Amino acid sequence: MKRETMTPKERWQAVLRREKPDRVPMDYQGTAEVLQKFLKHAGASDERALWEKYHIDKKICIGPRYVGPALPDNQDPYGCRFRDVAYGSGSYRECVAGPLGPFETLDELREGYQWPDIVGTLDFSGCQAAADQWAGYPIEVFGSEPFLCYKYMRGEERAFMDLALNPDIIDFCLGKLYDIRHEVTRRTLEALKPGTVDMVIIAEDMGAQAGLMYSPEHIRRFFVPHFKRMTDLAHEHGACAFHHSDGAIRPIIQDLIDAGFDILNPVQHRCTGMERDGLKRDFGEDLVFHGAVENQEILPFGTPAQVRQEVIENIRILGAGGGYILGPCHNLQPVGPVENIVAMYETGYEEGWY
Repeated sequence: MKRETMTPKERWQAVLRREKPDRVPMDYQGTAEVLQKFLKHAGASDERALWEKYHIDKKICIGPRYVGPALPDNQDPYGCRFRDVAYGSGSYRECVAGPLGPFETLDELREGYQWPDIVGTLDFSGCQAAADQWAGYPIEVFGSEPFLCYKYMRGEERAFMDLALNPDIIDFCLGKLYDIRHEVTRRTLEALKPGTVDMVIIAEDMGAQAGLMYSPEHIRRFFVPHFKRMTDLAHEHGACAFHHSDGAIRPIIQDLIDAGFDILNPVQHRCTGMERDGLKRDFGEDLVFHGAVENQEILPFGTPAQVRQEVIENIRILGAGGGYILGPCHNLQPVGPVENIVAMYETGYEEGWY
């Protein structure tokens, strides 16, 4: 039996340097309900024991602590209101109302909405101590997902329409939101010792099942310049830039590379144009692929044998020569059996050695 020669952090760092680690790193993401099922099944006392039992190289998110005034129940600092929406075996927190919906023009918005002082409500002093508790594990800082925030604030339908009808409102609001996230990210990175942070998460969901949710022209016009500003910040602090976007995003992957991204998540390879062999062939020199274990059919509804085959194929295709971090291609959901989760990690550990 092969033996590990690296810590989870060293394993990730080798992949990010485009070197071969001892084995393919494995990450985890799932809903709160799934985590509790997984802990119980494993007989693990806490998350660290779970990661160690299944050799999971879990990336750990570090960020500031909110110390501002108490917020109304189910409301965020921007004034968006949320409620939990049950789906049978769990629930998701969904935005039900935002403060920017009534405004028809940029002038109305400027006059009628007061932007919150997000940075002033955060305490960054505990970031290093939090990271130190996870010595040996890869550390991430969440950078941004501003258009999602804008959709909450504006209402999803109006936000989509604004891309075509109100570009001045988009420019103004995304500028504000990215300024806030850039400053929060900068202060978080500066609160941590050099070498602590391995990646900054810069997210924006742009893909649906069969194609982009926005035109390539709108993505290049409204998103890419902000992406570049955030990836530059990550690189200035010695961290990699990690991009999350669900769905069929192949038409703009080269734009993401040009914007400075190093890692692409989640690689939903059943979506149109996201076939693994093509992605590895065309973009494998520039991107590390993260995720890719299919989570629409195989993980929730397949058998452990099907999960095993899926993991083997991912390692064979995306892991060829390095450049792959294994994990589910979205949050693990409670509709699936925990045995499939175990099969994913046991197979990854058995088959992922270089």
